[in-house]
Amino acid sequence: MSIFGVGLHLIVAVFFAIHVVRSGQQLFWLFVLFSFPLLGSVVYFFAIWLPASRLQHGARKAVSVAARALDPTRELREASAAFDYTPTAQNRMRLAAALLEDGRPDEAARHYEACLQGPFAADLDIRLNAAKAWLAARRPGDAVVHLETIRSTDAQFRAEAVALSLARAYADAGEPLEAQAEYENAATRFGSFTAFAEYAIWAAGSGDSGLAARLRSDAERSMQRWDKHTRELNRPLIRRLNAAFE
Repeated sequence: MSIFGVGLHLIVAVFFAIHVVRSGQQLFWLFVLFSFPLLGSVVYFFAIWLPASRLQHGARKAVSVAARALDPTRELREASAAFDYTPTAQNRMRLAAALLEDGRPDEAARHYEACLQGPFAADLDIRLNAAKAWLAARRPGDAVVHLETIRSTDAQFRAEAVALSLARAYADAGEPLEAQAEYENAATRFGSFTAFAEYAIWAAGSGDSGLAARLRSDAERSMQRWDKHTRELNRPLIRRLNAAFE
C-alpha cells in the first residue's frame, strides 16, 4: 500500500511538472515538486494550477453573474465614485466600460474619447472600445473613423475584431458592399466560428439565404470540436445565429 502511495504522489508530481514546463512557470517548482512529492503538489495545486484552471474561471464567472443579478448597478456606482474621487484615465476607462455594460453607450463613448485626448491617445485598445461604444450608440460613422485608424496604425492589432466591427459599422451605415467585403475578409482570413456566425447573421438579414445557409454550416462544423466550456462562452452568439434563421 505504501509503494502504491509513493507511486501516486510521483504521478501527481509529474503531472504538475508537465504543467510547469508547458505554462512557462519558474523552474524552481520542479525542485519543489520532486523534493516534496506530496506537499509540493498540494502547494502547486493551490498556488498555480487552481487559479489558472477553468474551474476557477468558471467559479469567478458564476460569482460575477450572481453579483450582477443581485445588484446590477454596483459596478457602475463604484466606478462612478472612483472616478469622482480620483479622475484618472484608468478610472475613466473603468467608468466607460461600466456605462457600456449598463446600456448607456453614448456616455461610454464620450469617456473613451476623453481618454484618447491625453497620454493614451495612441492606445489602440481604448480606440477599439470607443468604436464598440459608438456602434452600440448607433453612430457607425464615428466607429468607422476609429476602426480605420486602428487598421492604418497596426494592421495586425486585433485584426479579426477590427474586421468584424468594421463590417457591422458599414452594414449599420447602409453600405452593404463594404460590409460584405469585411465579413468575407474575416471569414476567409480567420475561419473562426465568430467570423462565420456573424457573416451568416448578416447574410440572413440581407436576404441571401444561400450564402447564409453555407456560412451557418461552416459555423456549425467548427462547433463540433468544442468542449462544454467553449460552447458556454459562445452561447450568446449561438442564440443570435439560431434566431437569424427562425
